[in-house]
Amino acid sequence: MTTFTFAPATRETAKARIALQGPGGSGKTKTSLRMAKALAQGGAIGLVDTERGSALKYAPVPGRPDIEAHEFAHLPMAFCSPENLIGAVKAAIEARVAVLIIDSWSAFWAGRGGLLARVDEESKKAGNYGGKFTAWGPVNELEQEMLDALLNFPGHVIVTMRTKNDYAMEGKTVTKVGVKTVQREGAEYEVDVVIDMIAGTGTVTKTRYSALDGACVHHPGEDFAEAILEQLGQGVDPVQAIVDDLVVEGLTYERALELHGRAQARNLLGADLLHPKSGEPAKLGDVIKEYGQAVKPVTTGVTTPSTQATGQESDEHTGPSGHSPTDVEASAPASHQEQAPEPVSAPQMRMMHACFTKVGLGHKDSRAARLHATALIIGRPISSANELTKQEAQTLLDTLTNFGERGETAAADFAEMVQGLENEALTSA
Repeated sequence: MTTFTFAPATRETAKARIALQGPGGSGKTKTSLRMAKALAQGGAIGLVDTERGSALKYAPVPGRPDIEAHEFAHLPMAFCSPENLIGAVKAAIEARVAVLIIDSWSAFWAGRGGLLARVDEESKKAGNYGGKFTAWGPVNELEQEMLDALLNFPGHVIVTMRTKNDYAMEGKTVTKVGVKTVQREGAEYEVDVVIDMIAGTGTVTKTRYSALDGACVHHPGEDFAEAILEQLGQGVDPVQAIVDDLVVEGLTYERALELHGRAQARNLLGADLLHPKSGEPAKLGDVIKEYGQAVKPVTTGVTTPSTQATGQESDEHTGPSGHSPTDVEASAPASHQEQAPEPVSAPQMRMMHACFTKVGLGHKDSRAARLHATALIIGRPISSANELTKQEAQTLLDTLTNFGERGETAAADFAEMVQGLENEALTSA
């Protein structure tokens, strides 16, 4: 049976995940470069350009220091496939880019080679009898791989997204109801700050930092980025926290394995730091391995708890301790290999919003009603959709999809079902 343990929550320092959205000419590219300068703090800025080289308008002009310009590394991309974005992120990591700008992220949704194009491609493959409906399966997996690569980038990330006017038909009258982002619905879940750009003015429309909520700045740039950095820096550095645990007196090999597993799970093995002893530049994974090797238990070929944890025994291919040289990289102790329930995925979060809209609970003021309905459907109270497990999220989506497909009666039928669950809960209580 899986054992769960709660620990005190501690806020950690983080890297920026920012989205700038707006129509063409609203200042998204220029603003991203201005903000990146402050975020980079002297480091390199890399820009993936899907807009036919438009970002080069802001590059330096040789011999003309009087023209305002921005220093950045440029990567043009015409075919905007998920695989190409993953490759670009890997290249940025290898180039030690401090701030990665994707201009624009919309191209990887609706551009040449983007996710919508991949759905069309998958739907036309031989043996696919479900058309676009079943074609979304493999495409969703590709999207998740792309998002994992982008959001796990070790530096700051800024993405730009195009918007277009959205209209609704009221009787015989067409009415403008707002703007629609050219990206999968719910894309804002992937970032920490969303800034709407209109004619050079940026307004924060979504943020996880209360100090930035509703901020409106004309030509946001370095000062605004500094405000974001201040919020990101209010917490414990996760890399330093691991190093602090690593250098304590009495470190054991099992503890080193655990710290390696923790760093690996957080995608921190490649994080840069100064070596605790020499002060020289190093990687966290290499430092953990070094400290772990220094405290390896010495055995005479007998299987130890550590070898049981890594699934290895002493033979001619292992060292004198009974462990191979890469044991610290192999795995955490057995007690840490027990799998907790898989959390709700990003695609599921995006689908929830669309599905709740179909049953009449898509408005921002309906949050309490959404959480109440969710709790009744999954059988436990929650304070945020982020608390759902993947299985619970799927149960919720299956229910919402069932009612959402009922057209005009969807909202009424769903409300009746929720009321029935509530009555049943009150009766059983």
